[in-house]
Amino acid sequence: QVQVAESGGGLVKSGGSLIVSCAASGSMFSTTSMEWYRQAPGKERELVASITDSGSTNYNDAVKGRFTISRDNGKRTTYLQMINLKPGDTDLYLCKVRGVDHSTTRLFDSWGRGTRVTVSS
Repeated sequence: QVQVAESGGGLVKSGGSLIVSCAASGSMFSTTSMEWYRQAPGKERELVASITDSGSTNYNDAVKGRFTISRDNGKRTTYLQMINLKPGDTDLYLCKVRGVDHSTTRLFDSWGRGTRVTVSS
């Protein structure tokens, strides 16, 4: 079983910055991509940014130029660096890790519980 844990959320003023982290743990697995999503209560979950094991990145147009995704392969951790935060960025930020379970040779998706980001006006 692969566990995913996010951290780093909190309260920040509009225009401020924040970095959230997502770490995958377990054994006998390899990651192929790590992705950040965000979701407001009662709304659909949307992709914010993703990064593959080769370093290719993809961003939601709403955050392009303000958010940067990166990863530390040794720690199996992804980071989302957020600058110039706006009240509209207030959401639960969730991390999804996609990879291969070596014990079964099957692909998997594992989600964390999320970390909350609140941006005040």
